Amino acid sequence: MAQLAKAEISGARSGARAPVWVTAVVILGALLMVVGALLAVLRPAQLLAPGEVVTGAVRVYAGYLFSRNLALGLLLLVMLRLRAWGAMRGLMVVYASVQFLDAIMDAVERRWAIIPVVVVLGALFVLGAARVPREARVGELQAD
Repeated sequence: MAQLAKAEISGARSGARAPVWVTAVVILGALLMVVGALLAVLRPAQLLAPGEVVTGAVRVYAGYLFSRNLALGLLLLVMLRLRAWGAMRGLMVVYASVQFLDAIMDAVERRWAIIPVVVVLGALFVLGAARVPREARVGELQAD
């Protein structure tokens, strides 16, 4: 058990850093998620097509969007700060997956202008996840 705990923090102890561009992408993506969360709860009408009315169902959906976006955005920042590279890599893949699924929905709903931005952001997160430092495996740890 102690070896596993050592493996989990080895990235932080080794001083390993993510490339600057990966750090910038994570911070930008996290901020976009947090801003999206705040907009969902403070201005739910922005989730709707022009002329649509905010209903109780929209407010419920906005609340769920708030909690999910806020959690993902804040966790990305926390994992970056802690240099918890494995966890951050996983969150980055989740983030990219959300972007790609959003792009599919944008295409279905014919929101053509936003698709390139969403796809590029998702691709940056996939590429960034591949560049995040690797943590030591449990078998690679040296005995104390």
